[in-house]
Amino acid sequence: MENKTEIAVFGGGCFWCTEAVFKMLRGVRAVEPGYAGGEKPNPTYLEVANGNTDYVEVARVEYDPSQIRFRDLMTVFFGSHDATQLNQQGNDVGTQYRSVIFYTTDEQKHDADEFIAELQVSAAGGDPIVTTVEPLTNYYTAEDYHKDYFANNANQGYCQVIIAPKLQKVQKQFADLLNDASKHT
Repeated sequence: MENKTEIAVFGGGCFWCTEAVFKMLRGVRAVEPGYAGGEKPNPTYLEVANGNTDYVEVARVEYDPSQIRFRDLMTVFFGSHDATQLNQQGNDVGTQYRSVIFYTTDEQKHDADEFIAELQVSAAGGDPIVTTVEPLTNYYTAEDYHKDYFANNANQGYCQVIIAPKLQKVQKQFADLLNDASKHT
């Protein structure tokens, strides 16, 4: 008997980073880079990267809720990017890199709103969380060369300077949520 899976979609900067982070987690069946939230049919990477489409670079995460909860996914999401930066992550600037949770169920919307409210209270006096919670609309899979980008390009400069340290941080802070393969890298 196959376990039920659910879909969660997160935008937190470059989707190469977000994809690599979620691929490390137990209970995650698949992670796919894509574009969500815009109106134009079938956007391309160049169109989205130019920042004129309203699309966000996202990671579509298919997961088994009996092995990892949506709340755990959100914990890692917020722990692996700066949710206080409006429309950017580091040097990636533009609305296509904004922090957003695209929900696929009413329960996800409720949980995300509640989680963000808890973060706002716990970080009182700090910079406010700018992550938005929106319904998933117009999702498109990114071009094939974006899939498994870190795994296929680990020696590339961007991967070494930006993605690898982020993955090390996740391995350290969220060891109890990692899949077996990620515990040994």
